[in-house]
Amino acid sequence: MVQPIRKTTLDPWQDPKEEPYVRIEKVTKKFGDFVAVDDVSLNIYRKEFFSLLGGSGSGKTTLLRMLAGFETPTEGRIFIDGVDMTGVPPYARPVNMMFQSYALFPHMSVEQNVAFGLKQDHVPKDETRRRVAEVLDLVQLGPFAKRRPHQLSGGQRQRVALARSLVKRPKLLLLDEPLSALDKRLRERTAFELVNIQEQVGVTFVMVTHDQEEAMTMSSRIAVMNTGWIAQVGTPAQVYEYPGSRFVAGFIGDVNLFEGIVVEEEPDHILVRSDEVACDLYISHGAVVPRGAKVAVAIRPEKMSVSKEGAAGPGTRNAVVGTVREIAYLGQFSTYLVALDTGKTVRVTMPNTNRAAEMPITWEDRVVVSWRPLAGVVLTQ
Repeated sequence: MVQPIRKTTLDPWQDPKEEPYVRIEKVTKKFGDFVAVDDVSLNIYRKEFFSLLGGSGSGKTTLLRMLAGFETPTEGRIFIDGVDMTGVPPYARPVNMMFQSYALFPHMSVEQNVAFGLKQDHVPKDETRRRVAEVLDLVQLGPFAKRRPHQLSGGQRQRVALARSLVKRPKLLLLDEPLSALDKRLRERTAFELVNIQEQVGVTFVMVTHDQEEAMTMSSRIAVMNTGWIAQVGTPAQVYEYPGSRFVAGFIGDVNLFEGIVVEEEPDHILVRSDEVACDLYISHGAVVPRGAKVAVAIRPEKMSVSKEGAAGPGTRNAVVGTVREIAYLGQFSTYLVALDTGKTVRVTMPNTNRAAEMPITWEDRVVVSWRPLAGVVLTQ
């Protein structure tokens, strides 16, 4: 997915005057001897679309449930809009949650489903009708108000669930894998719709997802979680382009990791010697890493190129020779698996500017894999 250009110009997390809207302070959650969330501290700002991203068992859903009040922290505190919510029950929090299953009432119409929470809160009928009509127009479901859930598509049911969550005007909306039930094309379109709706209503969204593309597409920032702790927090571009660890580099997208030793460290560059590629890796930006340190250099496949032209020999930097073992043609780009002479396999992704019949590189070709000095990121963890 392509990340949409967000309309906001100010990044609140970089503004020292901005107070966090959600503040999670040293929160730990244990189930018996199992630690599901481990000493997590996190700030989320007003009107953010914030994502908790991780695999199964990473703690992301448990953290979301503690925000909602369905679970109580074993240690630590949670604040929403400056108020300590640690012991506040779910119904008393300024929070609503959109569940993965949508949980629509099959015997009720769309407008009845959306109005259900307002009726439970004894909101006057006239105001209920007005607010339901407003939110159905917002999610573009006004003409479907009288339909039942079984008469809607998956994407429409997802928007009904969103409308039901928004109609109560929560300060914070929690989304648990909101797009998981949709097919790929509908998921992508709905992701853009969610971002646009969130920007219109100005509600702070916190989303749990295991899907990297989903998080990259929709989020202002992402917290990558691993076995109960937060591995890295940043914008989608920061997390992808500058991963802070081997785990993050491997979890977000595809990556080539080359182990080596720092042989030269200067303010404007680092030189890493790696037996895995039989060449020196020149990175044209500095890092606080002493000479002799063992590191990994992460390079994204799309930042490498493969060519039959040229040569790489002793002393060559950022270029190595290998043999093409596999090619995956994926329409707009192709992925090449190149076995280097050292035994290391490198993944290279290149755009298909020519038709498949005109592809100059094929299986078992001897090729040179190369990359620019800016492509690499030095990892110490």
